[in-house]
Amino acid sequence: MQKLMMFGAAGLLVIGVHAAAAQSKTITGEMKTLTVTVEAVEHASREITVKKPDGTYEQLYVPETYKSFDSLKIGDKVTTKYYENIVLRVKPAGEKDVDTASGGVVKAEGTAGTVSRQRTITATITQLDPSVPSITFTGPNGWKYSTRVQDKAALSKVKVGDKVDITWTEASILSLEPAK
Repeated sequence: MQKLMMFGAAGLLVIGVHAAAAQSKTITGEMKTLTVTVEAVEHASREITVKKPDGTYEQLYVPETYKSFDSLKIGDKVTTKYYENIVLRVKPAGEKDVDTASGGVVKAEGTAGTVSRQRTITATITQLDPSVPSITFTGPNGWKYSTRVQDKAALSKVKVGDKVDITWTEASILSLEPAK
């Protein structure tokens, strides 16, 4: 799954899929601000490598709708305010699987803009471990994800083989500070 100028993932750290009454759970994120430095620009693939404040590197895809891509240079600072939200919904038996994505870029004045993306996939619960507690999902294109679960009661309401629609919504406000 390609990234869309997003940093980190809220993850499914507090998953709470309620199979009983309300068959969905929203995991709200928090607004975060991060400034990274452009370390490499790959024009053919529209990817940049950035260095985060903790010294780690991340490779990010820049969509074609971001028209200022060709002006990015090594040393540029990119600041983003970003927000992520995850909604999980246990699927009724027989409901068709989904794998959709949408998003866009809206340019603001100067070197700023808003990037948004939403992706929904159907994943299958392939492993549950109440002793940790943790859950493992598999999905389209070889996607696999394991995470701790904070809501032990919710974990007891699902079983291996259940299908879950997972929707990630991400939004970022980006600004670019040219290298000096």
